[in-house]
Amino acid sequence: MDTGLFEQLHAEGQIDDAELAEIKLKSNGPVSVHWDLRTLLYLGILLLTSGLGIFIYKNLDAIGHVTIVAAVGILCVASFVYCFKHAAPYSNHEVESPNLWFDYVLLMGCLLLLTFIGYLQYQFHVFGTQWGLATFVPMLALFYCAYYFDNKGIQAMAVTNLAAWMGIAVQPKSVQFTEQFANDTTLWSAIALGVVLHIFSYVSVGMNIKAHFAFIYKNFGIHLLFVALLAAMFRYEHFYFLWFLVVAAVAAFHLWDAKREQVFYFFAVAALYGYIALSTVVVHLLFFADRTGGSSEAMVYLALLYFIASAIVLITFLIGYNKTFGQNDSI
Repeated sequence: MDTGLFEQLHAEGQIDDAELAEIKLKSNGPVSVHWDLRTLLYLGILLLTSGLGIFIYKNLDAIGHVTIVAAVGILCVASFVYCFKHAAPYSNHEVESPNLWFDYVLLMGCLLLLTFIGYLQYQFHVFGTQWGLATFVPMLALFYCAYYFDNKGIQAMAVTNLAAWMGIAVQPKSVQFTEQFANDTTLWSAIALGVVLHIFSYVSVGMNIKAHFAFIYKNFGIHLLFVALLAAMFRYEHFYFLWFLVVAAVAAFHLWDAKREQVFYFFAVAALYGYIALSTVVVHLLFFADRTGGSSEAMVYLALLYFIASAIVLITFLIGYNKTFGQNDSI
């Protein structure tokens, strides 16, 4: 690495002698391409499976359904044969991958499994009219693979499949408001699943069974639960304040729990969702005051002042607590 720029910064007094010496020392060492290779491998698997799907779609008539199912099935079986052959023995604790390729072959096998089962149901109706089995069966397989092969990526896929089986659309990092929460059954299912995922998280740690899986469960669960509760505030408008109290209680619990575990990420998430719920109540009260004879212009100004002042308070609050977490934050 060319250190000319750093030497110029040193001459200008921007960096001291110790920093320049450390830069020169590191510039002579090897450069890690670990994450570059992992990114390329993940991208390759995704492109391969996506390309396979596009190829099948465009050449369906020419290839034939049986040939497609057989080809996907053979690739899927080959992937799992490789994984079972090279996998380390099962352990309740974290297990390192046996080699660089293992996780990517496992990912390909699981993606092909989803394609295989979905195609069988769509084309051949192997589960009859029980469409829920088309998500339930691969969900069980994904959970088994996640635990047996100790893979958090497959665990996230399994949780997403669990949500799909319950009729809830879940994204890996968060859950967004959609029209699905206008349905009572789906809304209550989302609340129940959010609670269940929290239970999975605490059981994983408490029983020391794949304790490192707890973060995935909790991350899905906290977003799903908060979004469902906020949706309930809007859906059951006449009881919105009772739902606000529930959101406030859940947020208070997560703030306490995040401080106990020293994880600032969950602390910030709970604070942000709590702020959204509080802001909903404030806006609702302002609109109520407007309807009962208040000045509309005054209500608008009050709302603007509230959001400006509350945003400053929230940012100050998070910055202040972030300093108390410090190096203990595990995220």
